[in-house]
Amino acid sequence: MAIKSAPRPGGRSARVQAAVHKAVRDLQKEQGRDGLTVPAVASRAGVTPSTIYRRWGGLAQLLADVAVEQMRPDEPPADTGSFRGDLLAWLMQYFDEMSSTPGRAMLRDVLGTENHAGAGKCDGFIRQQIEAIRERALARGESPVPADSILSVVVAPLMYRILFADETPSANAIAALFEQCVTRT
Repeated sequence: MAIKSAPRPGGRSARVQAAVHKAVRDLQKEQGRDGLTVPAVASRAGVTPSTIYRRWGGLAQLLADVAVEQMRPDEPPADTGSFRGDLLAWLMQYFDEMSSTPGRAMLRDVLGTENHAGAGKCDGFIRQQIEAIRERALARGESPVPADSILSVVVAPLMYRILFADETPSANAIAALFEQCVTRT
């Protein structure tokens, strides 16, 4: 039995993924969501539709993959000099992005696929950012709140409001949950 190896970083697989992701982003800008079809994306990316179906399974999974890639943080969270400042600044920025029209579309794409395959990656990105803030705080001698507390007390209720109540969390709502979180421990 032959063992299938993982795609080589920077190899053909990476070039195809980059071209297809770029085609999706470009078509979304030019035509909006309604103009997105597998054949249109394939044509723009210079691949066959079967390549997209074979790799992603369909348009929904492709859109989720693009959304997850767009949600990947570009840089570490801002360093304001304190755990409270770093975490509050990150929360404000994160919820501003997630409650925006593009942020909501990305969330719908990620959650709109079978088994929510990209959701775990998004959770990993959020945890990575929170842990970076916590590690900086520990290095400064502070006692930061555990990541799971931040996720349960602040992130989860605000994400619920975005996803199910179609609300945009206000700075006051974010700050109030943040205060609940940091004063609980």
